Amino acid sequence: MFRVVLSAFPMIDPETYREAFAERVDEPVTVDVAELGSTERLIEAASGADAVVTDIDTPVTAEALDRLDLAVVARAAVGVDNVDVAAATERGVTVTRVPDYCTDEVATHSVSLFLDCLRSLKRYDDDVAGGGWSWRAGRPVHRVSASTIGLLSFGPIARRAADRFAGFDADLIAHDPFVGDERMADRGVEPVGFDALFERADHVAVYAPLTEATRGIVDADALAKLGSHSVLVNVGRGPVVDADALLDALEADAIKGAGLDVLDEEPPTADPLVGRDDTIVTPHAAWYSEEARDDLNRSAAADVAAALTGETPPGRVDPNADWL
Repeated sequence: MFRVVLSAFPMIDPETYREAFAERVDEPVTVDVAELGSTERLIEAASGADAVVTDIDTPVTAEALDRLDLAVVARAAVGVDNVDVAAATERGVTVTRVPDYCTDEVATHSVSLFLDCLRSLKRYDDDVAGGGWSWRAGRPVHRVSASTIGLLSFGPIARRAADRFAGFDADLIAHDPFVGDERMADRGVEPVGFDALFERADHVAVYAPLTEATRGIVDADALAKLGSHSVLVNVGRGPVVDADALLDALEADAIKGAGLDVLDEEPPTADPLVGRDDTIVTPHAAWYSEEARDDLNRSAAADVAAALTGETPPGRVDPNADWL
């Protein structure tokens, strides 16, 4: 008899897990759904469980792992920045993720945010809703094909976005120390250093995961290299961008605008980046489509089933991966 605890996070569909376990696991599997959100709640809810499927808001710490007897921690998402992978590995706990369920969605969302900011769609809509009807309401708007777009990180999502951006005839550059130059060149993207990315790009789209190396990497110095016409998009993780520095740049009109799907605090309580004319903020929804949600649950459930039956889960996180 196995017991699996699922976070009550809305993107997690308990029925998909029950169906997968019935098909793939010979022994009975009890599936419980619990509100997590903190280490304390995790420890309480997952006591006696063999596996937990966690959300982004629940820290899976060494302390929690010591208090529990888990075989697998499944992250129902791409990133595992809320899971102490090293501590899990030391304790023999398998960590899994679903790296490719929303590649198309996040890439498309990042381009949508970019175009909204670049073309001043929010300002135009607000102007019309207020009784106006003027092309001047969105000034200044510049031609995208005359620009250079920089991509921070060049993983699967950024590569898919590069294919989208290529259709605008803009020049594409990217920085990712873990991706070879040839792989970028094959996509028509020029590899550059971090400083060069911000010095040369008219606009920057951030796809980087959150690690100790990337936390706050888009800081005041980086933003100062952009121009007053520049747009910054972040669909990676909120803390990759220094929120105070971004606010200062917007307040000073040092950049044109920002499109953010991720914030430091989610959901925000009093974030000054929310509600500005020069920002558009979406609720960490870049991953979402009905198809992506289905793929996510099926893949995560298959990973848990594999771990419970002694197999290597397809989504197992390599504890030695460079990006962790």
